[in-house]
Amino acid sequence: MKQIKILFLLITFSGISLLTLKAQEENIILKTPTGDIDGTLLLPDVHRNIPVVLLISGSGPTDRNGNNSSLENNSLKFLAEELRKNGIASVRFDKRGIGRSHEAMGAEKDLRFDMYVNDVKEWIELIAKDKRFSEIIVAGHSEGSLLGMNASIKNKNVNAFISIAGAGRPADEILKEQLSPTPANVKDIIFPMIDSLKKGDTIGDVAPAFYPLFRPSVQPYMISWFKHNPQEEIKQLTIPVLILQGTTDIQVKETDAELLLKAQPKAELKLIKNMNHVLKDCETTNKELQKPIYSNPDLPLNKEFAKEFVDFIKKLK
Repeated sequence: MKQIKILFLLITFSGISLLTLKAQEENIILKTPTGDIDGTLLLPDVHRNIPVVLLISGSGPTDRNGNNSSLENNSLKFLAEELRKNGIASVRFDKRGIGRSHEAMGAEKDLRFDMYVNDVKEWIELIAKDKRFSEIIVAGHSEGSLLGMNASIKNKNVNAFISIAGAGRPADEILKEQLSPTPANVKDIIFPMIDSLKKGDTIGDVAPAFYPLFRPSVQPYMISWFKHNPQEEIKQLTIPVLILQGTTDIQVKETDAELLLKAQPKAELKLIKNMNHVLKDCETTNKELQKPIYSNPDLPLNKEFAKEFVDFIKKLK
């Protein structure tokens, strides 16, 4: 009987612990005219007078956790958990058209880069209404860096900005660099198409082989995206800025981080040794050897990255 009572107490206390843990995570919804954008608010044990970080995921079908349908790495989920451990709240969300925000997308042909920027501004405004938070820090990963810096310009609600593996050049230049290994005869077709979009002109006849990248319905988005120059935009920020870049990132280069710093000399730049694009430990820039890291959801965040991120926020107080 005594053993049963002890077991009952263990189960009871275990249940209380689980309930407490669950209470630290809240669903948060951004209402938009085209549908709900779904997010997660993760709170530390102390819920009052704490900083909150708005985490913005990268390009393509990347969800709030840093994952997409083919590559699961949990990078942003782990970052949110690391922040919670250090007394910092976070909001991360599925962009319109992604995950649980799928219905907010509308037609692909109607999507524009500035719609994503406006969504980030709306998230900031929503978070600013919550009196539990002392500061709002906007942090964007990859393409999310460009979205975040745009939304933070002259935004009275934003106290600091963090660029995580953010490009330092317009997207058309990055795209050409990523496509540079392709055969010359293919580049002779693709590069003029990129140039046309850069000028604001759509492409009429797209061969089926190039549909994944240049299908007519995605061209308006690319035109709107190519207009933005990260250097021009980061220089407009008047708040504390941290630039974080991994040395083994095969998608965004150290030179991109240096270009951002040159444009915004008051920023702090931290180069994280042996960190790749998904914020994990990696000692090589070999693409084939990096593939398993991109799709392993159990690998932890790079420790130096997590420390620099947290230390920057704690210095704001």
